[in-house]
Order: sequence, then structure tokens, then C-alpha cells
Amino acid sequence: MKPKIALLLSLIAGLLAFLLTLNFLHNQRKDFEKARLALNAGVDMIEVVGAGKDLPVGTVIAANDLGHKSAPSRDFGERAVLYSDFRQILGKKLKYAIRKDEILQWQDLDIPYAPGSGLAPTIKPGLRAVSISVGGAATVSGLVQPNDRVDILGTFAFPSRRNPAEMETVTITILQDVSVLAVGQTLARQAGSAEGPRRGIAGYNMVTFEVTSREAELLVFTESMKGRLTLVLRNPEDMSYEKTLPSVDFQRLEQSLPELNEYRQRMIRHKRDY
Repeated sequence: MKPKIALLLSLIAGLLAFLLTLNFLHNQRKDFEKARLALNAGVDMIEVVGAGKDLPVGTVIAANDLGHKSAPSRDFGERAVLYSDFRQILGKKLKYAIRKDEILQWQDLDIPYAPGSGLAPTIKPGLRAVSISVGGAATVSGLVQPNDRVDILGTFAFPSRRNPAEMETVTITILQDVSVLAVGQTLARQAGSAEGPRRGIAGYNMVTFEVTSREAELLVFTESMKGRLTLVLRNPEDMSYEKTLPSVDFQRLEQSLPELNEYRQRMIRHKRDY
């Protein structure tokens, strides 16, 4: 009888150990999922195409071969096939084997180069594309997007006109009403619809502008100087141009503040007691 009781107790102990282990693994999985969600909080996620099963080299893609999943845009950028481009890859052949749940990338597909793709065809004849390093607050908290129009301001340290032996900080408007062709690697065609809430494009520090050859020289020169470029975002309908914008130094700041504030209250805020 005792051996049977010992065996029963052993079985119960083993079962309890199994249940405790199972509960531990379940809690670990929950903790891992919480950590993953916390890590991805605030990260821009994109819907991408993933393999629904193991796909060998040479597979001709069919709809039932694929699925979709969310992935951080910072990890894939333009390389991943977006779920919105799902139909474009049907019937295309795989150049490399893809495992189940692996994210499909354009380089995995046997797609011939299409002349006229990329940034170059979006540039108007006679104009040029130039990329300048600006980011963060200088791009209106990262909300500048392709197809926007901006003014480009520069802040530099120049020898003082009053005392050439001293340096003074000056802010000037370099160019007005400039079209944005791309931010980071995101071109206008990838920026999404203009409808709905405006969202920033995560993780870029380069902005590409459409300019003339002379403007390109000017921007490249100003970027090479020790200073800071800042973008000022315009309303899409605003095509205004100011001919006599002054450079701003500390003296100009002191002189202009009363005039600027009076103009703001009277003309922008429409207050009558000014």
C-alpha cells in the first residue's frame, strides 16, 4: 500500500511541478509581451507583408503564400514590402528562400529595374534635388513631410560689422517657399494621403529640397558653415513672398520687438485697442 501512496504522491508532485512551470512560462511570456509593447511605445509601426509559410527559391508568389504583420518602420524603411503594395508582388518570383513569418523585402523579389523610378522623375526639368542635414525641432518637431513647402532659415556666427574683432550671432532667411521632395528615405509618393490627421515620419535627419542650381550652391555653402538651419512650415495655399526680410541680431531683436508685437495684436489677433 505504501509504495502506491508514494507513487501517487510522486505523480501529484510531478503534476504540481509541471503546472508551476507552465504558469511560470506563461507569466514570463506576459512580461516579455509587456516589455515589447513598452519598447515599441511611440515607435512608428507599418503594416508589411510576411511569408505565410516556408517559400523556396523560385516560388511564384500567390495570395495564399502571404500574410501581414506590424513592424517598426525604423527597422525596415523602404526595404519591406508594405501591405498596401500586396497586389504588386503577386505573380513575381522569389530570388531567395523565405521562412514562415519572415518579412518580405523588395530585394527578395525578381523584379527588373523600372526606368523612371525613385526620386529623379519627381524633379521638375531645370531644377535640382539637394539634401541638407536638418532634424528634430529644426523640422517642426519632425512634422515636415514630402510635398510640403517651407522657408529655410539659417543662424550663424559672423564677424560683427560694428567691431570686426568680435563675433555676433545672426539669423537670416535664406530661401522662401521651397518644395520638399523627401524626408529621410521617404519620397512624396510614399508619404500617404493628405487626408486625415497629420503624422510625423519617424527617424530622419535629412531633408531633400527642389531648388535651382544656384540655390543648391547656396544651401551647400550655408550647411558647411558653423551654424544651424531651421525649416519654417507654410500653409499649402500660402504662396506669399517677402522682399525685405532683415537679418536678425541682438540689436535688431531689441528694436523690432515692440513693432512685431503691435503688428501681431492688431493684424493677426485683430485686437482693436492697439
